[in-house]
Amino acid sequence: MVVDLDCRDWTFMLPSTYQNTSKTQHMTAEMNGTAVTREEQTLVVTQTERTACQETVLVEQPVEVALNEVLIGTTMVMPADLEALAVGFLFGQGYLSSPQEVVEVLTCPQGRMTVYARVEDPPRDRSREMIVTSGCGGSGRIPRGMLQEEEVSLNECSLDFSDIRGLIKGTLQASDLSVRTHCVHACSFWSEGELKVCCEDVGRHNAVDKVIGTLLLQDIPPGGAVYTTGRLTSDIVLKCARIGVPILISRTAPSSLGLDIARQAGITLAAYARPNRLNCFNRPERIRQGDRR
Repeated sequence: MVVDLDCRDWTFMLPSTYQNTSKTQHMTAEMNGTAVTREEQTLVVTQTERTACQETVLVEQPVEVALNEVLIGTTMVMPADLEALAVGFLFGQGYLSSPQEVVEVLTCPQGRMTVYARVEDPPRDRSREMIVTSGCGGSGRIPRGMLQEEEVSLNECSLDFSDIRGLIKGTLQASDLSVRTHCVHACSFWSEGELKVCCEDVGRHNAVDKVIGTLLLQDIPPGGAVYTTGRLTSDIVLKCARIGVPILISRTAPSSLGLDIARQAGITLAAYARPNRLNCFNRPERIRQGDRR
């Protein structure tokens, strides 16, 4: 399906105009007039009583992502930070490789994000061999060839525990959606002693795509650390490796292939992270003990 040209009347963004309006980039759809939650009536049932209750439920909806008017895929998302999602999604699929390739990102009312980029148009049958990743619902796909890509160039940095505390606490306190809905993953990027980007989504892969897309759209140097509340599986690590992030931290666990990719790329991979401890599976020298003096 070709994108209706009327879509150009909706959202138009170039990398040069996609500017951060605060120290931490965290745009919510509620700020843009689109609800990301809704209220639902429930009935709490115990062995002895039934009690009416109201719960806040996160909005999840399908969004199509197209490149130069060719549909690449559909992902189930929380409707916020969709421009960044589209660019990060295409980068993670291997269709984009640099922010300079992106010309514009269009938001259509029919639930489609179209990225126009200075790249070869993808074939409409897209017959290259794809791997379905561990993303919920099988929405994540990466070309098999990306697993054999040459060694990436990482933007070096290191963290101490004041950075780690700021990264973790800043991510978890960036919004109240997690407390209100218990239904979101968060992902953030820390650099130069501050939280630069923080995004949330119903899916951990989407949250990472939103952060990567924001780095690309704002042309933020990737010399820093990505923190995610989700698992460090192969595609998550691969996306961060491709953009050049040297440190990847998770609240939970890595998979074996995620660890193998981190070792091949030379990424510092840390799991089970808490403000005062973490478990480094690879390249621990980028984590400095103690705090900044």
